[in-house]
Amino acid sequence: MNKLPQEIVIVGGGTAGWMTACYLARTAELMANNSNVPIPAPKITLLESAVISTVGVGEGSTPYLRHFFEFLGINESEWMLKCSATYKMGISFERWTTTAESKTTRPVFTESDSYFHPFFSSLDIPTADMYFSAVNEYRKGASHDINPSHYFTAAHMVEKGITPDAICSSANIDYAYHFDAGLLGDFLKEYALNKGVSHQIGTVANVESHEHTIASLKLDDGNTLSADFFIDCSGFRGLLGKQALSRRFTSYADTLFNDAAVAIASDATASPETALQTRSIALSYGWQWHIPLTSRTGNGYVYSSQFCTEAQAEEELRLALEPDQPHQQARHLKMTVGRLEEHWKGNCLCIGLSQGFIEPLEATALMLVQYALHHFIDCWQSNNPRREERYNSEINRMFDGIRDYIAAHYYLNTRDDSAYWVACREDLKVPDTLSYLLNAWDKGASFEQALNEVDNKLVYLRPSWYCIFAGMKRFSNNTTPLAQPNTLALRTMQQSVDGAYRAKQP
Repeated sequence: MNKLPQEIVIVGGGTAGWMTACYLARTAELMANNSNVPIPAPKITLLESAVISTVGVGEGSTPYLRHFFEFLGINESEWMLKCSATYKMGISFERWTTTAESKTTRPVFTESDSYFHPFFSSLDIPTADMYFSAVNEYRKGASHDINPSHYFTAAHMVEKGITPDAICSSANIDYAYHFDAGLLGDFLKEYALNKGVSHQIGTVANVESHEHTIASLKLDDGNTLSADFFIDCSGFRGLLGKQALSRRFTSYADTLFNDAAVAIASDATASPETALQTRSIALSYGWQWHIPLTSRTGNGYVYSSQFCTEAQAEEELRLALEPDQPHQQARHLKMTVGRLEEHWKGNCLCIGLSQGFIEPLEATALMLVQYALHHFIDCWQSNNPRREERYNSEINRMFDGIRDYIAAHYYLNTRDDSAYWVACREDLKVPDTLSYLLNAWDKGASFEQALNEVDNKLVYLRPSWYCIFAGMKRFSNNTTPLAQPNTLALRTMQQSVDGAYRAKQP
């Protein structure tokens, strides 16, 4: 087992920086506890600028975040309380399709123009195959109920307001969280400092580097910061990786058009603890997020600056919010969508926004941070001479796989009420993997076989692909009537949840 570098400098705070500090400090602690010989603790320093603010509006996660806190040894009730957090069982996608087909009329939306993308768990085993079968039969022209909310337990829990902590642990319910990103950063900072991480305030004035190696950092106060290993968490600036080391960046701009966002907080909704879902509501030039926290409601509009201005985006978001709700000042953000080709080279690792970014439609930012850290430790501790190459290849696979799934949301839209939505269908560069799946689906070929053939490129699993293709109504036979709700699936799903709920009760 290779020990960690003895001197590590993390450049940049925010959620990514403090997650990195926590993960490394905990890793060092566990290595020391599990070793038969003494292992000196590495010196970990986080350098944070007092004049550069962090993005800090991301308020959602994937189920992967649960494993991060389990690794740190933190009970979820502890951190959730301090971060205004709520549970998340999935995402409701609303108005991404429409019954109106005219570009000149105001679109008309119905209940069928929304679908729920659930997180999946062992309780879904009895009904998931019913869903896959129903969708495939509908593709062939048979009338079936293809609403994922009628087959997956997460949807039932959202409808009834059943939180995952009310379900017995043996049910292996998969769930995620909503949280206040600023408070989460503060919580992680406290944890890291308690584990011995050093916090230094300062701004980098110059980076001394040679090829793939960072020698030292010159700060604006004249001091020099040296280390064995540097981690770039400096956000979109990419102070070390992009700027100092000139690492190549692969843009996703031709596939994902959104490059800006505006965020406006409002008062907490009634009973946010049992809202249990993120809402993604399509607007004229992108989509609106609605995230319930215990202290407030997070609202935002992710859009493309090619199609509207900051002022237009803010106006449309404010019109979409509850008129009687007091709203805070808007915060405008720019996004660079894409990834580095080399995330780790020499003595510098890029983590978070400095390594890449995919818009927050599926709340994958923290998952990528966590996965990148976990995979780095695995590769670092291996003796493989090609460990950097293997690391970069796997992280790029993750980024590209997420891009493919996010792109599907836009390409599958059926809206014609703005040039933006038309461009998402007609001008979007469809990634090869997505194109392959679309071709198999549209031709009526075996979707199971198609998924298996590109399995090594997929990040999202089988249920997610079925949910998005069916939820976005990608059918050549859209005139086939939908069947009444599948009562067997609904009853089975309800019995599974009720049984797991009763098993938890004293």
